[in-house]
Amino acid sequence: MSELITAELVDLDLSAETKNEAARSLAERMVTAGRVTDLDGFLADVAAREAQMPTGLDGGIGIPHCRSEHVAAPTLAFGRSARGIDFGAADGPADLVFLIAAPAGADDAHLTILSSLARRLMDPAFTDALRAEANPAAAAALIRGEQAPAPAGTSPSAERNASADRDTADKHVADKHVAEEDVADEHVPDEPVTGEPFRIVAVTSCPTGIAHTYMAAESLEAAARAEGVVISVETQGSAGFKPLDPAVVAAADAVIWAHDVEVREKARFGGKPVVDVGVKAGINRPAELIAEARRKAERGEVSRFTDDHDGSDAGAGAGVSGGSAGHFGVRLRTYLMSGVSYMVPFVAAGGLLIALSFAIGGYEIASAPSVADHFAWGEANSWAALLNQIGGAAFGFLVPVLAGYIAYGMADRPALVPGFVGGAIALTIDAGFLGGLAAGLLAGAVVMAIQRVKVHPTLRGIMPVLVIPLLASMVVGFLMFIVVGKPIASLQKALTDGLNGLSGSNAVILGVVLGLMMCFDMGGPLNKVAYAFAVGGLADPTDGSLKVMAAVMAAGMVPPLAMALATTVRSRLFTRAERENGRAAWVLGASFISEGAIPFAAADPLRVIPSVMAGGAVTGALSMAFGSTLRAPHGGVFVVPLIGGPFLYLLAIAAGTAVATALVVILKGMRRSPEETPTAADEPKVPLAA
Repeated sequence: MSELITAELVDLDLSAETKNEAARSLAERMVTAGRVTDLDGFLADVAAREAQMPTGLDGGIGIPHCRSEHVAAPTLAFGRSARGIDFGAADGPADLVFLIAAPAGADDAHLTILSSLARRLMDPAFTDALRAEANPAAAAALIRGEQAPAPAGTSPSAERNASADRDTADKHVADKHVAEEDVADEHVPDEPVTGEPFRIVAVTSCPTGIAHTYMAAESLEAAARAEGVVISVETQGSAGFKPLDPAVVAAADAVIWAHDVEVREKARFGGKPVVDVGVKAGINRPAELIAEARRKAERGEVSRFTDDHDGSDAGAGAGVSGGSAGHFGVRLRTYLMSGVSYMVPFVAAGGLLIALSFAIGGYEIASAPSVADHFAWGEANSWAALLNQIGGAAFGFLVPVLAGYIAYGMADRPALVPGFVGGAIALTIDAGFLGGLAAGLLAGAVVMAIQRVKVHPTLRGIMPVLVIPLLASMVVGFLMFIVVGKPIASLQKALTDGLNGLSGSNAVILGVVLGLMMCFDMGGPLNKVAYAFAVGGLADPTDGSLKVMAAVMAAGMVPPLAMALATTVRSRLFTRAERENGRAAWVLGASFISEGAIPFAAADPLRVIPSVMAGGAVTGALSMAFGSTLRAPHGGVFVVPLIGGPFLYLLAIAAGTAVATALVVILKGMRRSPEETPTAADEPKVPLAA
């Protein structure tokens, strides 16, 4: 922990009034310490994480955190606020704020230490000591585990004077926390109990896997000790996870899932009562979850899994819980987004290579012969053809990857093979993007059905790696070739023909819809659905699909550009932090990174989101009306040479940006909150007249 926090990273008099200001104040200390390389980029990542779920916790704690490529070394900054800062906790503002910054590729050791801090935040003695401490260096030592919390009633100065007498105990505390692993040991009740204890296994996870994952684990363990319950918790964090011992799972009376991302290897918990909640419920009301687990066990409720996992393979399947995992629409969206998220890197790499090849050799380069047979080192067209054919190879994976990872999201690794096979068949029969969607859903459903079949124990070890992929591939292949493939191919052809025939009001309406979807959640599910729809058309480009791609990219550029312009023309309506974010938003918007507007939307969603949606709708409609086309799936203004009708295309983006800017300025001007009124420190200093 000594590498994570020092006295310079502690602010015991944090003056920020909002969570964005608090994050900026603490992040600036990280920049000064050389721990963060790009302040605005890092804060955008923090805001994006905050937009997923508030990071405030009951007990006056705010714990904003993220993994970011702008972090040079794992870092922790601590601030204490006298007034309190709203981080979205149910019980009110937070006075203790911990900003956790983890590099995109942080090693397991640092994440283990961060998880140790997250667990200690559940200890009232620890947080009380932080509230009483008056020395930044001592507060940093307390957070590092080098100084134990003072007993109740002990002043900070007396505690420091007595520290020499507790060196041995302090070292034991520090060693204990640093040695904590991702998976909690089995906890035995503090007092002996009569009869067989009630046993629970639990899984905790959050989107980032740094803080809430481990805080939920600690909270559940503490509540279990108080209730005389034996509990074993598996934390599925950023550093990976160590599965619970199969014998422990088998002996459990009930299961608790406190998670905000899919629980991995669900089939291990088949046949047991499952309490399925979000990770913050695990932190805030663990005793209620344990009581609910008892009630379900007493009623004999069980999940609908078939426990065919032998403990040796991670791909036993995901399945669908019999608990409250969400209605079908929520689960379907999760499955589809899984496929899209894995497909996007292929889109970016392949699409930009193809775009670059067009820039060098023109559109006719797509018909060049294979560079394996015809390549001249000194000819630009040969290099253009090489780039085009490499990009085309990457694009050839779009539909199989989409199908494979939709299936993976539904049923884990055993579904990858039938998903990829189904996606490849979709290409073979010209079922395209829609065929890939259908193949992925079919593969996941078939694997889930096979996993529910009772098998002899001797077959369990080979089910995930041999039997399930074999049988599922046969079934999916049959369905795609014989049953559903051709109708889907016909639908795909009709859709393609429809796009090619779009003109007038129909094209404009489609542009409006796509623009609204791109700007509603700025990188979220609706944004990705619209983007995936556009990219799917590039696999077999037509005039209509190229218009759709152009409209989608143009609309996606509007939110950050509009916020950048708004902070420029009416800076007094925005905080200093927002104005600084606005400068970065120029580059993000020009690069087609819609997420650049997330910090503004997170701080003021009711005014920002409707404004940028209106601007995106205008841009999408104008792009379609102008007939602009685009062959590159990404790039923003940097691929303007590849756009059909570039002047009118840029005009459409400018018009939408102007509309969104005007609306957000009007809405903010109608009702200015304290957050939007710059402080005296924000205003430029004007010298007095002599």
